[in-house]
Amino acid sequence: MSNFFSMLFRMKYIDRWSLMRNSRPETLTEHAMETAVLAHALALIGNTRCKKNYNADRAAVMGLFHDAHEILTGDMPTPVKYQNSEICHAFKGVEAAANQDLLSMLPEDLREHYRAPVEEDDQELKPLIKAADKLSALIKCIEERKAGNGEFASAERSVLEAVRQTKLEEAEIFIREFLPAFERTLDEMRQNS
Repeated sequence: MSNFFSMLFRMKYIDRWSLMRNSRPETLTEHAMETAVLAHALALIGNTRCKKNYNADRAAVMGLFHDAHEILTGDMPTPVKYQNSEICHAFKGVEAAANQDLLSMLPEDLREHYRAPVEEDDQELKPLIKAADKLSALIKCIEERKAGNGEFASAERSVLEAVRQTKLEEAEIFIREFLPAFERTLDEMRQNS
């Protein structure tokens, strides 16, 4: 009997943004799905507009699994995780151990198929996944601001800067062409489609 999938499906019980007052909670499941969609989009933008040759489907799968370790570790708040290099290094070790624990729950013949997405072991796609992860956080900040929650104002500025620091042309294109729509209401989006 393998516990891998039943463990993965516990992502819905992990809340993100634990240090912030949220107008609406966000689960790890929601974040993983959004990151997968964004990673896929960034890969397609890269292929179509930037003459890259990404595997967009693989990017989506990596986005789905990029924070799977948080099922075992919980969501470590960014200000804590990156407070200093020692904490960051130690937590990277905790994440790696959690990934190994998850992979060990798979039957041997399936383990290698899941290793790369769980461990984010694709150096070409890793920056894209990081940008998609940050874009998902940025969208959460925008949604919280739109709901009247000023708690996310400084997070929004710092996450936008973090996306820009990736220096990915694909991310800049997404910010320019797609991010403004997250400011719109449902009625405004339907009128402009």
